[in-house]
Amino acid sequence: MPEDFLVLAINPGSTTTKIGVFDGDNCILEKKVEHKAEDLVRFDKATDQYEYRLQLIRQELAHAGIEMGKLSAVVGRGGLLKPLPGGTFRVNEQMVDDLLNRPAADHASNLGAIIAYHLGRDLGIPAFIVDPVVVDEYEDVARISGHPALERQSRSHALNMKAVAHKVACDLGRSYPEVRLVIAHLGSGFSVSVHINGRMVDTTNANDEGPFSIERAGDLPVTQLVSFIGEKFQQGLTVRQLQNMLTKESGLYAYLGTKDLREAERRASSGDAQADLVLRAMAYQVAKGIGAMATVAEGKLDRIVLTGGVAHSKRVTEDIKKRVQFIAPVVIVPGEEELPALAQGALRVLKGEEEAKEYK
Repeated sequence: MPEDFLVLAINPGSTTTKIGVFDGDNCILEKKVEHKAEDLVRFDKATDQYEYRLQLIRQELAHAGIEMGKLSAVVGRGGLLKPLPGGTFRVNEQMVDDLLNRPAADHASNLGAIIAYHLGRDLGIPAFIVDPVVVDEYEDVARISGHPALERQSRSHALNMKAVAHKVACDLGRSYPEVRLVIAHLGSGFSVSVHINGRMVDTTNANDEGPFSIERAGDLPVTQLVSFIGEKFQQGLTVRQLQNMLTKESGLYAYLGTKDLREAERRASSGDAQADLVLRAMAYQVAKGIGAMATVAEGKLDRIVLTGGVAHSKRVTEDIKKRVQFIAPVVIVPGEEELPALAQGALRVLKGEEEAKEYK
């Protein structure tokens, strides 16, 4: 068996498709393919775009001189499937059929497995997905919300958080199942999760719960929210418009009118009291979320980890760190390396370090 494998990783977004080719752990090609609005508007739903995006991926690889016949595997970002345990899944016909006909929601991530499947079939190589957003490793007690009609659902930045968990464990000289971690992914949306025995046993739902983020509302006062929604319905807003308001137009953006954290920090450092207050509140809420997840692990943690794009901010990470470092040492792993995370999941299977799960 060769020591290194050539892996193609594919991460479809709403207006871009990011691709990366990895020779073992080394990235030898990374490309972001931009999609024009006029090209996408002709498709009714995201999964209808797979042939269009697949053709562009082939063109980019050919232009870069990548010999597709030398690929060992192709891996795509996992989509909105039914709840799954974490890990690397082999893409099969059932998964593709579910994404085409029964997805939990219409989202560009649903394209990852479909494109990987067709490429893998054409090249005679395995196709995988890794730690999709629907990773659900909850204990039953974690599913209880407060009303039986509203069960808590696991929706999180599982791909990046699981990859970071593997990295931190390796840095500690241990394997992922041997460490106990709380990980806060801080991007446009935030997820705070707790990892015990190689499982993400609880996490805040990035769209519904937890701290407010750059554009999402997080936890809201329930009785006030009901009145707020009733008023918006009377004004003629639809359910989708309200959902967009709470998941794309809330948080830092709603308070300060910007989704650029650096701009908010500049304003705060220039004496803008509102910007300073909102930034402190954001860090405050993240720290509270970390503290809550620490109780799931009974306070027995090896590390608290801050990751995602916002983790580049020294101001935000220091504000969080000073509130939670009494629980466990804090590690900062900034950025959101989804392509390497996808490739690493496939490589663990190819190297025999992990067994691919079968989707049923």
